[in-house]
Amino acid sequence: MKVIGLTGGIASGKSTVSNILKGLGAYIIDADEISREIIKKGSEAWKEIVDYFGSDILLPNGEIDRKKLGNIVFADKEKLDKLNAITHPRIIKRITEIIEKEKKKGKEKAVVLDAAILVEMGLQSMVDEIWVVSVDKDMQIKRLIERDKLSYENAINRIRVQMPLSEKVKYADYVIDNSKDIGYIRNQVSKLWERVIMENN
Repeated sequence: MKVIGLTGGIASGKSTVSNILKGLGAYIIDADEISREIIKKGSEAWKEIVDYFGSDILLPNGEIDRKKLGNIVFADKEKLDKLNAITHPRIIKRITEIIEKEKKKGKEKAVVLDAAILVEMGLQSMVDEIWVVSVDKDMQIKRLIERDKLSYENAINRIRVQMPLSEKVKYADYVIDNSKDIGYIRNQVSKLWERVIMENN
């Protein structure tokens, strides 16, 4: 079973690519979904985060307000490092478990690990090839402000803490260009997925 690492900067269009792959029948392991699961109210990670950041980051229902927490950590590297130290080992453990489970099942020819900070977390050792979704910085900022209703400053802070896309591309086996319309990106993704399936037949 081939493991493909799908990554790209925030608001680069990685989720669009992930959805296209899902439509083509790919099994997706979503790192962001896993990160949401491990910080659910009452979990060990939730307790550690609340102990460190205080109850101000909680929503009325007791869950962590991810947007509020994001605004705090993306403006302060020390706090971001602390959050990562709490969450990353748990995310990696869960991803490893899912990959092993799918390998044992033997049903999938390939799985896609969708992770925005795949390289930053050192997950490249877990994948057979890396696909990077690329977009120019101005478009990235515009999309992020529109998508997450962020101020320009908050958007820049979130982009700044990630590895620059130009650096990420150096790790890529394949670069998916998301500078044009949906048809353009769909065509690239379909060809890449077709190759993977053919190679693993």
